[in-house]
Amino acid sequence: MKKLIIFIALFLIVLPLSPAQAADSIVRITSMAHQTFTGEFRNDDLAQELTPSGELGLLVYTPRVNNKTWVIDPALIDEIIAMSGDYTLATDAAPIGSQIATDWLKQLRQITNGQEVIALAYGNPDVSLAKQLAPSELRNYYAFGKSQLEAALGRAVRSEPKGGWSTGKSGLSYPLRKAYSDNRKALTKLSRVVEDPELTKVRAQLAKLLSPKLDKDSREFFSYSARAAVDEIVRKLRINSGRYQITTTNVNLPVTVINEFDSDITVNILMMPNNSRVLVNSFENVTIPARSKKQLEMGVTVIAPGETTVSVLITDSDGNGIVPETILTLNSTVIDSRVTWFTTGAAILLLLAGVTQSFRRVRRRVE
Repeated sequence: MKKLIIFIALFLIVLPLSPAQAADSIVRITSMAHQTFTGEFRNDDLAQELTPSGELGLLVYTPRVNNKTWVIDPALIDEIIAMSGDYTLATDAAPIGSQIATDWLKQLRQITNGQEVIALAYGNPDVSLAKQLAPSELRNYYAFGKSQLEAALGRAVRSEPKGGWSTGKSGLSYPLRKAYSDNRKALTKLSRVVEDPELTKVRAQLAKLLSPKLDKDSREFFSYSARAAVDEIVRKLRINSGRYQITTTNVNLPVTVINEFDSDITVNILMMPNNSRVLVNSFENVTIPARSKKQLEMGVTVIAPGETTVSVLITDSDGNGIVPETILTLNSTVIDSRVTWFTTGAAILLLLAGVTQSFRRVRRRVE
């Protein structure tokens, strides 16, 4: 019996503890979002949290204790790194947190050195909600979070999607859930043809909208910020709209494609007239160099005069739309050649009839 008791005691000592069981040895580095999707900070509250007496400062400015497990939101660390440099506020106040953030990061690297570090999904989203709205995107949040935290700490960290490390529930309303899904889909479509660090970062930052740390006001604020950022990044690949006046049956019209990303992009461009007055050609495998404009010649054949709108859609190689469509308006005043021949023929016949009538009148007078 004594041997059995000793064996059980040893077993319990070496048995790995779950996050709930090991609560006393876990330090959670999480907070609500502070930085907008366009880069500026909503306010300087984060700087206060990072001071030695602040909520995040108290976690790292403490005597080192071995066998701690550090559970960290990589998006929060990215915000602190951004604050450690030159940063701006969405208010008129002067930023005060640069040195505070620098000191906090140094202390974090020192106190976590040699200890277990767990990277949460980027942005610390409510995992159950993320699984419901976008399970494939949640996998990206974990992978991106791990790589970002490793770069920030200069060491390897663990990522355990099934480890139960995430806690809390998001109060994101259904309208804001739809807004999140719309933004996510817009960036996912764009990522099919664009490989750009900025796009990757904004796509990952959407996870912050699902964080349990956000209150109602913050959920609305950051959802609005996300919408503005997504609209801006989607507009980096576009076709200029325009109106064209056509006076000949066959013509090549200039169409300008714009790529404001830092990488080349190859796409297809589909032209779809809304009626049968004109025929237009589409384009395949069009490469637009980084930070440039490219002018294409859209061949147009006029079938009948009148106004036609052409929907222009940028697609990937499988025909999937990438960005919102552009509308071109064509107004043709060309008269069909058959109508021209008919009109000319009728005029000639009328002229001949008039000459014949005049000839007959002359003959009558002579007789």
